[in-house]
Amino acid sequence: MRLTRRAFCLTSACFALPVAAQTRGPVTGLPLPRFVSLKTSQANVRRGPGVAYRIDWRFVRRGMPLQVIAEYENWRNVRDRDGLGGWIHFALLSGVRTVIVEGQNVDMRREPHPDAPLTAIAEAGVIARLHECADGWCRIESSGHEGWVGESAIWGRDRDLTN
Repeated sequence: MRLTRRAFCLTSACFALPVAAQTRGPVTGLPLPRFVSLKTSQANVRRGPGVAYRIDWRFVRRGMPLQVIAEYENWRNVRDRDGLGGWIHFALLSGVRTVIVEGQNVDMRREPHPDAPLTAIAEAGVIARLHECADGWCRIESSGHEGWVGESAIWGRDRDLTN
């Protein structure tokens, strides 16, 4: 009887989780939303999931962080930091995590501390590889420069995910 009650409680707890925490892509089984990056230097962004749909615009920055919000067969519905997006073929996307620097002249530090020595200064719009985030800091790397920046200075971290 106790085992049945525990199983029921565990099952009930799973259903009590927020819907966003349970959402998985129907094609990949990966979480939705999630971050990816643009694998190529140019990608057509279509109105719908297929080549028959018109091209609305192109993303033209290799490594640009994008948020996947839906999946359909070989297509992913993505959006950028400004909320612009559409459907892109999955082959043009990479699982490599990147971020875009939003602040002006963001200090990159050797350690995740405001008094740590500087390693570089990142300008707004720089795309960097994201290594890890902890305690309000993220370790990024761009053009051979690596360092820790404040979370609020970048877009593309998990806290930026929106439904």
